Amino acid sequence: MTNQEALTDYVLRLGDSALILGQRLCEWCGRAPAVEEEMALMNVGLDLIGQARNWMEYAVELQGQGQDADQLAFTRDAHQYRNLLLVEQPNGNYADTCARQYFYDAWHYFTLKALCDSSDARVAEIAAKGLKEVTYHLRRSSEWIKRLGDGTEQSHAKMQAAIDEIWTYTGEAFIADAVDEQMQAAGIGVDLALIHEQWRAHVEATLQEATLTCPDMQAYMQQGSKQGIHTERLGFILAEMQFLQRAYPHSTW
Repeated sequence: MTNQEALTDYVLRLGDSALILGQRLCEWCGRAPAVEEEMALMNVGLDLIGQARNWMEYAVELQGQGQDADQLAFTRDAHQYRNLLLVEQPNGNYADTCARQYFYDAWHYFTLKALCDSSDARVAEIAAKGLKEVTYHLRRSSEWIKRLGDGTEQSHAKMQAAIDEIWTYTGEAFIADAVDEQMQAAGIGVDLALIHEQWRAHVEATLQEATLTCPDMQAYMQQGSKQGIHTERLGFILAEMQFLQRAYPHSTW
């Protein structure tokens, strides 16, 4: 695999994860537990979709096949997506959404922070722009973990159950494959071992403050997204997200 091919795949991983989580968050529209939270969730979702566009625009330039970001988002099949399995998990109750968001935000924050020093100027630029938004995302989601974990007996129980349920999808982000190793060696990508160490320290401290029990860091972790292997949930997300473009190709507003 050439460096350009590896970089294209690496960039798509970042863009796909942001896009799918943004889509998931938008499913809360009209259903959030409070008006303020609905606005906050929609804003975070829009931030992520904007970041996804930045990554995908770079990906289509690298591919050089005359596509645009919309075509990448709305015409690929599930096996062509490279998003983390974590972000395609269902919204569930609000504790489930908060757990998913926090674990992703913590990974996202440390990843973008490291990518600001990437040897690829475009990667560093996109990361620096996104980091400003993700800093807020992490602060917000970590506060919800603490608020629910150290709240009532019921909120504590639901938050703990949500963390335990989604934990098996958190470790995949730190399992390196050939693309990760190639990008790190080129000075473009991040050191996943270091990111995991930073993520782990933040998670352990947050859960401790929230009076929640941190699951076993050595527990079995689901994986496969880097090879295009996903849960069945991604297919349902794409069926809804891509319907208009697939039914009416090249349609515009």
